[in-house]
Amino acid sequence: MLIVIGTLLLSLPVAVNPGGQNDFLTALFTATSAACVVGLVVVDTGTNWSTFGHVVILGLIQIGGMGFMAVATLIMVLMGRRIGLRQRLLIQESLSHTRVGGVVRLVIQVIIITLVVEVFFAVVLATRFIPEFGWNTGVWMSVFHSISAFNNAGFDLFGGFRSLTAYTGDAIVNLGVAIPVILGGLGFIIIVDVYRQRRFARLSLHSKVVIVATAVALVFSTLVFLLLEHNRAFADLSGPGKVLAAFFQAVTPRSAGFSTVATDALHPASQFFTVGLMFIGGGPNSVTGGIKISTFAILILAVWALSRGRDTIEVADRRIPQLLIYKAVTLTIILFSLIFVVTLILSITERADFLTTLFEATSAVGIVGLSMGLTPDLSPIGKLVVAACMLIGRVGPLTVAFALARPRRKSHLKYPEENIIIG
Repeated sequence: MLIVIGTLLLSLPVAVNPGGQNDFLTALFTATSAACVVGLVVVDTGTNWSTFGHVVILGLIQIGGMGFMAVATLIMVLMGRRIGLRQRLLIQESLSHTRVGGVVRLVIQVIIITLVVEVFFAVVLATRFIPEFGWNTGVWMSVFHSISAFNNAGFDLFGGFRSLTAYTGDAIVNLGVAIPVILGGLGFIIIVDVYRQRRFARLSLHSKVVIVATAVALVFSTLVFLLLEHNRAFADLSGPGKVLAAFFQAVTPRSAGFSTVATDALHPASQFFTVGLMFIGGGPNSVTGGIKISTFAILILAVWALSRGRDTIEVADRRIPQLLIYKAVTLTIILFSLIFVVTLILSITERADFLTTLFEATSAVGIVGLSMGLTPDLSPIGKLVVAACMLIGRVGPLTVAFALARPRRKSHLKYPEENIIIG
């Protein structure tokens, strides 16, 4: 319904600039991309849409990123409405919370933290954008890109499909966008956990695993991009500028969709590595897609345990339930299969090489928003396929996780065990 409302609003003449394009398919694609916080666009956001259109897009990003149940809860609280058990169960499910108690307070904390982070980084970006664009435009640009960054949406208003390529060496813009992207990609539960506990040792195992895995992934990815693009896409940058560009390139595939270096200008090895990062994604219960960094960490830990002859996964003096391993494998296979099918379809409907279609499919399913230039040239069938993928990528894996988390009726009958040769 959110996508339908956004489509209708973006289809209005007031939503588009003179000479712009706002046919139904374009409006539908843009509304889906914004509500699912993806960032893939078939028309340039900055020049095609009017201020009204930008406000609609920003509203879709905020509601889609914060979560419909969180926004609905806020409205009910402001109206003084009583939140019953059924609503609390829905909130618990939408936030992947472990218990019903305290979910309303958790939602309020999530909303407060979201607004504080967005306002803070809007101020940071304003120190750069106000001198360049003036007060009115500078403030609007700062607010828009701060919200887009924290929600990992990837929408920008700079025009020409340039994203942040004009600020490759600008530390304020790079860090002012990258840090909220990282925070938004960790997940609201982790942010609240850090806010409450204040010490790493007191954090939950989930928070510890996601934070450590995210840090390791960012450092490793930064080194990989620095190695691959040192004398290529980063050749004209200074030493610190190369590190900054590599760091931003490591951050954005989590689900951000921003870029300080044109994606199609990267080495094919960097593009393929980016596909892997988009497949992994960010933290659970966040605005990111992919299999999630915690799922990837469980798979790595499972491989490590099996290679050492252990039949259980133990980390930080805790044992990981066997069900989580099955769930991690299942989600990985589902997402991989979906990307495989979408890549196959786009290879038939679009005139593009394999890596470009694979990149586009992974970006859509992983709700990332990066593109090698294929999105604006998608055929009508391609637009519908990618739009469907963005919706599935935003709600599909989470829905599967909920379904797998509910135990079915157990049978007391067990069949004889027999081995199958693998490997």
